[in-house]
Amino acid sequence: MADTATDEPGTGTPDGQPKNVRVVILALMITMMLAMLDNMIIGTAMPTIVGELGGLEHLSWVVTSYTLATAASTPIWGKLGDMYGRKGAFLNSIVIFLIGSALSGMAQDMGQLIAFRAVQGLGAGGLMVGVMAIIGDLVPPRERGKYQGMMAGVMAIAMIGGPLVGGTITDHWGWRWAFYINLPLGVVALALITAVLHLPKKRSQARIDYLGAALLTIGITSIVLVTTWGGTEYAWGSARILELTGIGVAALVGFVFWQTRAAEPIVPLHIFRSRNFTLMSLIGFITGFVMFGATLFLPLYQQSVQGASATNSGLLLLPMLGAMLVTSMVAGRITTSSGRYKAFPIVGGALMIVGLYLLSTMDTGTSRLTSGVYMAVVGLGMGCLMQITMLVAQNSVEMKDMGVASSSTTLFRTLGSSFGVAIMGALFNSRVEDVMAERAGALGSQVTEQSAQLDAASLAKLPAAAREAYQYAVSDGTHAAFLLGAVVAVIALVAAVFVKEVPLRGAGPKPEGAPDGAAASKAPVVEAV
Repeated sequence: MADTATDEPGTGTPDGQPKNVRVVILALMITMMLAMLDNMIIGTAMPTIVGELGGLEHLSWVVTSYTLATAASTPIWGKLGDMYGRKGAFLNSIVIFLIGSALSGMAQDMGQLIAFRAVQGLGAGGLMVGVMAIIGDLVPPRERGKYQGMMAGVMAIAMIGGPLVGGTITDHWGWRWAFYINLPLGVVALALITAVLHLPKKRSQARIDYLGAALLTIGITSIVLVTTWGGTEYAWGSARILELTGIGVAALVGFVFWQTRAAEPIVPLHIFRSRNFTLMSLIGFITGFVMFGATLFLPLYQQSVQGASATNSGLLLLPMLGAMLVTSMVAGRITTSSGRYKAFPIVGGALMIVGLYLLSTMDTGTSRLTSGVYMAVVGLGMGCLMQITMLVAQNSVEMKDMGVASSSTTLFRTLGSSFGVAIMGALFNSRVEDVMAERAGALGSQVTEQSAQLDAASLAKLPAAAREAYQYAVSDGTHAAFLLGAVVAVIALVAAVFVKEVPLRGAGPKPEGAPDGAAASKAPVVEAV
């Protein structure tokens, strides 16, 4: 057998990390790419899928089933990793994701596709958590920033390249390969992780908290359905939305109550006693709220008002995502070299507020260059926040809670994105409908009766007067949505001010001021190949 590495300084790679840690990081990056690329690719392929399978009325469930399964399983995967070992849980999540991908590619009707996407989502819930938690096990917090910055870069690349890759695959190979493409990438990740990553094996004697898992799943599912259906499938005040809200609130209250009594709780509430962990969860929620709201409305504005092509919709976000990529990697490097991080959430929160306010000033005369600069400011802010939130959250808990810390932070960001899309979307739709009614009268109301968001083909068919009114309406709607985003981002800035800069744990003894039990543990063994 090949030799193994330890965590002693000077052992392994020149920067003191275990030998071949970069091979593991490469496998984790591939896995992160799987999780992030999937929805981006599928979005581009959906028109072709509907054309072949039919079931247009169930189209939204192809995305919703995946999102629900991902959100509901995220905290459970984190806890399973803490209880039974990170590597096994992570490998199982990859296998489930690949099974779901293969089945989705073989789907013969829309019902099958929706069900298989849910299977895929169950696996995806463990991918993001597994990546971050394994980095947390493998790399001391002092060194972790640069690697988590690389992961944020993968996310940005996936969001930029996903629609382009999806369009290319669908046009040349067929939509089924939008799912099959996951298989070779996943097999490579599985092989690398199995071969070179050796984490300590665990075997908890406690039983899995099935009641807690069920209550949390019901609560998260209800919340995601409310934010997905509210204002679209059902009116916000409808009986269905009120029922789901009641069920969700009751389930989450019951979950919190039960977690105080469970022998091995899914989300141990003691982690929220750490001020930094609680603040980072809040900042992560706000970041998700803003980020996914922006990625929804910016392409819509540029296509409807600025006349950009929908084909390259991923490239429309390049200024924001490019700035986020660069800033995230720079922030990670600086955090690694200095060990200090508090400035980043403060600067990130401030830049996010400024950028969103600038985006809210866009009108029908705003040039692409100007809007690109505004997007870059938002991207700089998000780049300061994306991975620092995970890094500080992990540094605020004991090693035994690394999985639940990673999954909780990921879950808050996911829920933030759901709320952001729903609330900003409701505000946007309301403003578009009002402005269309004011500027185009009965025709305007008729145009937006089914949806306030028109695709390029529908927009081109409108009379010139209605099309001009719609451009003004979209401009006004994005103004309201981004102004709301700027107001919400103030919460992130305020939270960042109260973050306490606890020294990041390194490979040595526990730093003064770090939480109890936070001393750096021996790094996992990574086998050299």
